[in-house]
Amino acid sequence: MKNEMNLQFSALSQNESFARVTVAAFITQLDPTMDELTEIKTVVSEAVTNAIIHGYDNDPNGIVYISVTLEDGMVQLTIRDEGMGIVDVEEARQPLYTTKPELERSGMGFTIMENFMDEISVESSESNGTTVRLVKHLSKSKALCN
Repeated sequence: MKNEMNLQFSALSQNESFARVTVAAFITQLDPTMDELTEIKTVVSEAVTNAIIHGYDNDPNGIVYISVTLEDGMVQLTIRDEGMGIVDVEEARQPLYTTKPELERSGMGFTIMENFMDEISVESSESNGTTVRLVKHLSKSKALCN
């Protein structure tokens, strides 16, 4: 059975925890392991923080959009902003790359997303925002397929 959720909120840093907890609450119906739940929460935090800090440059007038689809033990996440966009997505995906070194950003957001999820794609264009699509196949659904 397919189940979907959509969420949008102001690009305020305090909404990052709201997004993380809301997504986690929604996916618990698939009975993920604690590790899977922690990984998904971390990925949501990274993507939302990127949208707020890099996409909107901390402009609270921006809106962050999240959609989550659950189907057959698979979690599909889309986190989108309509901010500045990324000039060079491949460069931005390199470990330790950051456009905000003065904020002591680690530049590991995309690397963390790649390590915790089964699939990741990033689409971006200058002045039109960024869309990050992530997929995770939960272990219980993998066991059912074997």
